[in-house]
Amino acid sequence: MSGDFTPDQKRYLEGFISGVQAVRGSRGAPGFGGGVPFQGQGAGQAQPTPSDQIAGPDAIHLEAMARQEQAGKKLVAQEKAKRDEHPFDFYARFKTMAAEGKFAKSLDDFRVRFHGLFYVGPTQDAYMCRLRIHNGILKSWQFRGVADLAEMYGGGFSHVTTRANLQVREIGAKVGPAFLEGLVDIGLTARGSGADNIRNVTGTPTAGIDPQELVDTRPYAKEWHHHILNDRSLYGLPRKFNVAFDGAGRIAALEDTNDIGFQAVEVLDGFGVEPGIWWRLALGGITGHRDFARDTGVIVPLAQANAVADAIVRVFISNGDRTDRNKARLKYVLDAWGFEKFLEETEKVLGFKLVRAPAGAVAPRPESDRMAHIGVHPQKQKGHNWIGVSLKLGRMTCDQMRALADISQEYGDREIRLTVWQNLLISGVRDEFVAEVSDKIRAIGLDTECSNVRAGLVACTGNRGCKFSAADTKGFADQIATHIDGIGLVVDTPINIHATGCHHSCAQHYIGDIGLIGARVPVGEEDTVDGFNILVGGGFGTDATIARDLLKEVKGEDCPAIVEKMLRGYLANRESDAETFATFTRRHEIDALKSIFELEAA
Repeated sequence: MSGDFTPDQKRYLEGFISGVQAVRGSRGAPGFGGGVPFQGQGAGQAQPTPSDQIAGPDAIHLEAMARQEQAGKKLVAQEKAKRDEHPFDFYARFKTMAAEGKFAKSLDDFRVRFHGLFYVGPTQDAYMCRLRIHNGILKSWQFRGVADLAEMYGGGFSHVTTRANLQVREIGAKVGPAFLEGLVDIGLTARGSGADNIRNVTGTPTAGIDPQELVDTRPYAKEWHHHILNDRSLYGLPRKFNVAFDGAGRIAALEDTNDIGFQAVEVLDGFGVEPGIWWRLALGGITGHRDFARDTGVIVPLAQANAVADAIVRVFISNGDRTDRNKARLKYVLDAWGFEKFLEETEKVLGFKLVRAPAGAVAPRPESDRMAHIGVHPQKQKGHNWIGVSLKLGRMTCDQMRALADISQEYGDREIRLTVWQNLLISGVRDEFVAEVSDKIRAIGLDTECSNVRAGLVACTGNRGCKFSAADTKGFADQIATHIDGIGLVVDTPINIHATGCHHSCAQHYIGDIGLIGARVPVGEEDTVDGFNILVGGGFGTDATIARDLLKEVKGEDCPAIVEKMLRGYLANRESDAETFATFTRRHEIDALKSIFELEAA
């Protein structure tokens, strides 16, 4: 029992746990408390647990639930589900369901997401599986293994996600466990990749090979990945949680869109802090709620990243809102408390003070290159290159995956590097093999070159495979790029177009130069069609800006022509060839942009 509880709270918690155990007993299954002995399970009788015996990895969650209920608040259904039957304890029942050919639905769907499977009905009567791939890097044989599993148990294809991850779709009810266990056989896992957990750990995709990086993020992402996997108390948070490490390499990891962003920085001499390379700590990113991770003023020694992240997560576990899913992210704790109070609570968990960086102590970070994820780029290892492969909105067939694995094994360093831009890199290719590798990639229907529009195109799954989406995001995003390329319109500066299907903003529409968010557009008196609201002027990194609304309820079929007008207006009216689309749009009011783009005034 936590020493922070009053006598009244302890009495309340005794009753709370007693009730929880009664529910578990009636289900015949252990719950969030884990390992509590039962009496007469068949009769639905459970042995109450005295409050002073509450311990173990789930105690921090049970105590947080109890505090909020004692305050007169009502837990959401997902919190009650975790309390009644911890999702990890659900696996045996899940396998029974699979043997009977039944999908996990409703709250069981929520529980199975702790294992990495998502039931995606009604859009598809199937599971989707999202993996865990720390820093987005796999061995070529693992990549080939995922292809084999996707062919055997899924739909014969895979997608690269916006968290530098892989997801496989069209997995049947009976083979869900076999797919998960097949991942373990090839050294991968999907554990905790969905629901209220710390999601896939992202890092700089060119870590260890990037000429401009300050930090190789691979060991830090790996340490945090395994720390999560091996500590049950870090599962079942109030809501999902994202952590990213950006080593200041040429390809952005979008760490400022995460709950915790570790940014590699150089601390200068003469400011009372040891000079050298540190992490700068940014907190609270959730761009779907219009907020980037903000600089806390704290710098962290490289080796302490894991401890600091752990402490931050534990403060969130204890204080995040478990009564309102819309307000349950870290951002809302920070909004309520302010950053200084949150950092003070983090220091209590850590047991030591965090280091504050005085103004001017941190040197400007190297800028990312928005095109470095496509094409051939020299590595820090002389004579070697990474080659960015262009995928059509992240999709690859299993045959393409196996061919890429073969190319990496024969000509590269036997690693496949995924990026948050929904594509991948083949690294370690010697200069003399670059042309041959490029030819082999083209021979399998992919490419190492594409237009700036295609290179910067990002889209979520859309309503072909997600019940929340209001539009076919991948389909219409592809139509936009195909149209722009087909008419020969050349955009000579980097341009990011992000198409997301709903308010969850998996494709982060608020950070795009052009952002699209799915909407049902009325046609006639009763019908609707797929469409989008269109935004402009978003950015990330040193250019971080939330995009502004431009147009509402545009039919999906009209979007290619409208984007064409926007790009033509930009190219014809920019101040110089170097002026970016984002800069151009930000120096004009929305009504002026509508006029420049020859769009109807709202």
